[in-house]
Parts: sequence; structure tokens; C-alpha cells
Amino acid sequence: MERAQISRKSMKTLLIIIGNLIAFLIVVSAARAQETTGYIYGTVTTYNNSYTGQIRWGTEEAFWNDFFNAQKMGDEYYESILKKSGDNKKEESEWAINSWNPSSIWENRKYTRHEFTTQFGNINSIEPRGKDRVRLVLKNGERIELDGSGYNDVGAKITIFDPELGDVKLEWSRIDKIEFQEAPENHIPSGGGPIYGTIETFKGSYTGFVQWDHDERLGNDVLDGDSRDGRVSIAFKHIKSIESEGNACFVTLHSGRNFTLRGTNDVNSQNDGIIVTVPEIGEIDIPWKVFDRAEFIKTEDTRDAYMKYQSPKGLSGTVETYRGDKFSGRLVYDVDEAWEVETLEAKDGDVEYRIPFAKIKSISPKNAYYSVIEIRNGDKLLLGEGRDVSSDNDGIIIFPSSGGEPVLIKWREVSEVVFD
Repeated sequence: MERAQISRKSMKTLLIIIGNLIAFLIVVSAARAQETTGYIYGTVTTYNNSYTGQIRWGTEEAFWNDFFNAQKMGDEYYESILKKSGDNKKEESEWAINSWNPSSIWENRKYTRHEFTTQFGNINSIEPRGKDRVRLVLKNGERIELDGSGYNDVGAKITIFDPELGDVKLEWSRIDKIEFQEAPENHIPSGGGPIYGTIETFKGSYTGFVQWDHDERLGNDVLDGDSRDGRVSIAFKHIKSIESEGNACFVTLHSGRNFTLRGTNDVNSQNDGIIVTVPEIGEIDIPWKVFDRAEFIKTEDTRDAYMKYQSPKGLSGTVETYRGDKFSGRLVYDVDEAWEVETLEAKDGDVEYRIPFAKIKSISPKNAYYSVIEIRNGDKLLLGEGRDVSSDNDGIIIFPSSGGEPVLIKWREVSEVVFD
């Protein structure tokens, strides 16, 4: 009798252990799936075939939080927004401008070409239209015609990590269309995980996903340099820290080994800079001359999946002028950026910032050259040397939420912009 009772207790304990183990495995499996969803993934269609898998853009961008850059073409995009009127569609009704003449904005004004920048996670598709031209479609269906002259994202060689064929490198001239999508749950990422860590400079420290020399992005990418015994190439997944020594670097591995390397643009003043993508802020480009030290952390976490990047709704908020007037509604910033997935670009000295408008709470001009940018996480940045934050700004168009004609507020009249 007592033996049977012990058996039942043992069985109960065993079932509890098994249940906890199953729950643990489910959590680990879900966490692992979340960790690997941040890689760019999609289908690349050429004029002969199509390939689906993880995508590496050139030798650089590999994650949804990386940025695609090009230049907007002509007035077409602006006017496509400004001329929306008389449409009964719900999603467009808020843009209605009645009889207002959009061309009046550009009267007696030299046209300025604007850069277009957005994270890959916001893009539905990219369609090459010649050597330097592309048609980019956002997740909300908005089509944007872009000129890639001078930008290496247009014309780049695209690598697809095809599960059957291995690495397939496609020339830009062969590509008909690139369509982005969520990676399947069973996707096994290639490349060795992200490079992640803290970059220390003479101006401060920045922690996030690292792009070394505007190039190396994945753990399997290598740092090249000449040691006393000859050339070495070290995968970033093995590197614990890199410390600048002027025209050389002191490199320490996770194993404890260390080397002084010189002689290549990975470790000397020819380095193009270190880009850090800080999830709460955006992309920060640090030039070599202010770089001090990098401390890397091993991680497989790639942050947000493709589905986490929502369909753009458009910028909206309140603009206050120095006269005390306030205008609220949908807005077009710098007579250019209409979507919250576009970015504000400016500098803090030699350090360049690229911040998605969705992460910005407010902008307050301080003089002709600088503005204070308040990030939604509470950080405040004094940034300048860019048209988005200086007197070069073309102004802000407000489509009043109360109705009536749009208002163009010149930058010199702006006291503060607060985004919804």
C-alpha cells in the first residue's frame, strides 16, 4: 500500500518535471524564432528565375533596421500628395485640399532635390528601372520614384542565401523586382549573427547594432589587418574589443588573445567610419577621428521582425510659430517628408544622425543652424549642419485637422513642432 502511494507521488513529480520541461522548450523555441526574424528576407525575381531567402544588400545591409538610401526625383512625389482631393476613399479623405493650388509652394523658389531614407522593414518592394532609377513601394502602397546616382544601395550586387543553391550573387542589371516578406519560422539565418556592442568616442558612447567601416555587418564578416607575423583576417564573432591607436588598432579576442593590427582600412584612418543602429534612436555614423574603443557583445537577437514595421500612416502633429499661432493636422516636413518612416538627418559635430520621424517627439529650432530634437525615449539632441534642422529647411505644410486650406509655415517662423 505504501509502495503504491510512493509510486503515485513519484509519477506526479515526474509529470510536473515533464510539464515544466515542455514549457521551457516552448519558450526557448519562441525566443529563438524571435531572435532570427530581424534578417532581410524576400524574393528576388530576375529576367529568368526567382530566388527566395535571406538577403544581403551589397556587402552592407542585412537587417530590417538597416537603411535604404536614394534621392527623390522631381516634383512628382510632392504633387501626388498635394493634389489628393475629391476622393471618397477613407484613407485619402484626410488629405483633401479643396481648391488650393499646390504649385504656389514653388513659386519664386529654386527646386531642391531631397534624399529619401527609410529602414528596409518599411519597404514592400523595390523595382529597378534602369541603371540608376528604382520604383520603391512602401507597405501602405505608396510608390516613390528614386534616383540612385551616387548612392551604393542602387546598383548593388544582391546576395540571396538560397536554401538549395547556397549563396547566389545577383548583378543589379539582372534583377526585375525585389519583394520583401517575413522569414518562415524554420529559417536558419546565415552569416554568424549581428555585430552588436558599444562604441566609445570622445563625445560619448553608443550601444546598438554595428556596421564596421560602413561594411562589415555580420559575425562571419572579417576584420583584416597586418600583425607582426603577417596579414590576419578575424571574424567579428571572435572579437571582444577594438581600441584605436591612431593609425592602428589593438584587438582583443573573446579567448583572451590580442593583436596590434595596422595596414588596412579596417584598422587605420582610411576607415569610412562605424555606424551604430540604436533601436530607440536610429542610425549614428561615427567617423574614425572621434572613435576610441569598441566593446562587442555576443548576441543572436536581431530585434524587430518584418511584421513589426507597420504600414505608414503619414506625419501629423502641431506646429507653433513665434507669433503664438498653432496649426494641427497632417504635415509635410521640409516640403518633402510626409511619412513617419522617413528620416531626419543632421549632425552633432562630426557625428551624423539619421532618425526616423516615428521616433521623434518634437523639434525646436534654436537658431539658423541648430535645433533640439527630443526623442520619444526622453533623450534630447542638439543637432545641426543639415537642411532638416537649419534655415535651409523649406518649411512645413500643414493640412489642418479642422478643415480649410493647407498652410505653408516658413522655417524661420517655426517655434516648435510636436508630432502625434
